[in-house]
Amino acid sequence: MLVNLSIKNFAVVKQLTVNLEEGLTAITGETGAGKSIAIDALSLCLGERADAASVRKGASKAEIVAHFSLRNQTAAVNWLEEHALVDDDDASCFIRRVISREGRSKAFINGSPVSLQQLKAFGQYLIAIHGQNTHLQLLKDDYQRKLVDQYAQHSQLEADVRNTYQLWKEKQHELKTLQEKAEQRADRHQLLSYQVEELNEFALAEDEFVELEKEHRRLSHGQTLLEQAQTSFYHLYESDEGNALSIIQSGLDKLSELEAHDSALTPIIALLNEASIQVEEAASELRAYCDGLEIDPLRLQQVESRYSKAMELARKHAVTPEALYEHHQQLVSEFKTLANDENRLEALSEAVVEAKQCYMAACKKLSKSRQIAAAKLGTAIEDQIRQMNMPHAVVDLQVTMRDDKPPTPHGLDDVTFKVSTNPGQEADKLEKVVSGGELSRIGLAIQVLTQSQHGIPTMIFDEVDTGISGPTAAIVGALLRKLGMNSQVLCVTHLPQVAAQAHNQLFVTKYSDANSTETQMLALTRQDRIDELARLLAGDKVTESALANAKELLESAESN
Repeated sequence: MLVNLSIKNFAVVKQLTVNLEEGLTAITGETGAGKSIAIDALSLCLGERADAASVRKGASKAEIVAHFSLRNQTAAVNWLEEHALVDDDDASCFIRRVISREGRSKAFINGSPVSLQQLKAFGQYLIAIHGQNTHLQLLKDDYQRKLVDQYAQHSQLEADVRNTYQLWKEKQHELKTLQEKAEQRADRHQLLSYQVEELNEFALAEDEFVELEKEHRRLSHGQTLLEQAQTSFYHLYESDEGNALSIIQSGLDKLSELEAHDSALTPIIALLNEASIQVEEAASELRAYCDGLEIDPLRLQQVESRYSKAMELARKHAVTPEALYEHHQQLVSEFKTLANDENRLEALSEAVVEAKQCYMAACKKLSKSRQIAAAKLGTAIEDQIRQMNMPHAVVDLQVTMRDDKPPTPHGLDDVTFKVSTNPGQEADKLEKVVSGGELSRIGLAIQVLTQSQHGIPTMIFDEVDTGISGPTAAIVGALLRKLGMNSQVLCVTHLPQVAAQAHNQLFVTKYSDANSTETQMLALTRQDRIDELARLLAGDKVTESALANAKELLESAESN
């Protein structure tokens, strides 16, 4: 609930601090005194946009601080915890809004800066403000649907409709995308069919081109390789005029004879021994190489043909020959994917039908629940407003599911609020039947009936009793008092019958001099309340009779 409101340099308020109590608090005052100033200030604390006109003339900034008790307000505390805005005392919360003379605005929750979106999101757990035009929402079909849903408390059914709707739309979009690209896929499929068939026929293996390249070089230079290898073998091992191996061995023999005279020759002899072994092994490898080297013109022709074909296909597909195998596999994969897309089209078409059926089934369940809730809510509203000087009122809340209606995330229902206020009058839509006062009564009745559903601790009514008077005003006041038994209710009113029903009363007054105007809000004692009620009853000239009537009015309200 709202514990305290502090306003500084806002509009005509220079400095104002108000402590609020539980129950119903009536806010009264002369016309033009600024009774709605506190509501305007609270609206800013709930995220409404501000401008430089909000700042009192001559001040550099306006500042509004609202202190809330969060006792038993689990949703509000959870929101603060989720956004890391919990104060040391998690049972209370402070909202501060500052507006500069230039129109710039800053907002804080428990001292931490927040955005207007965060203020609005948090404010929905704290206060519900019902202005003079709020009940006009009752005329909107969308609001009537929300009203029935709120009363029914079938959030899971609503979620099922939203989820099945979303799934249906996703499947439809996926199917449409596939269908729109069908012609492109057909052209691509035809091209890939030819390309893949050609590459399949060539059937280049992984890393085969690298081996082809090596073999091509070897075969095309086979004669030269054989001649040079044989010459090298001759000089290393076979030449009678002096081959490399015999020369090394001759030097090794001579040095070995001298080793006994100089040990420095030992490592040299070791190196020559190793050289002799290496030369002999190299000669052996060369002999094997020459024996295994074949000059095969037919094989060369085959390799050249495949090598040239690989080069040709690589140029054709604009890839390097080394990447031709990988490119082939990618084309095969894409070709299979395109073939699968055709199967997906059929599967998706079936999925769309299935998703629609799920959506329709969810809509039917939601519609049935709405019909049951609408009947109960209509009866409850009817009973309530008949006690508000509308004894012949008939309320008919109709819920009709229309299969021909464009699908929405909220289902396929048309919710129509019909009322008859006079005997013999056929029930019709609200805007065609009820007056402004009757609409206010219906709206107030709904607030009483749905109080337990919305769970908002503080409700503010800004002259919602406009257009009613006399006995009806007393009934409205009693209803507001009933609301105040379970929630904190603030009501700006000009009706004594409503003000008398309040548990607490604030009086708004305005002081003016030649240079400025200032608004104050005062908590009234019991005698002050009697005097104010008398003023509301009699006008500016308060008589003894008016005072007596005011006292009687207050005592009557207190005794109920």
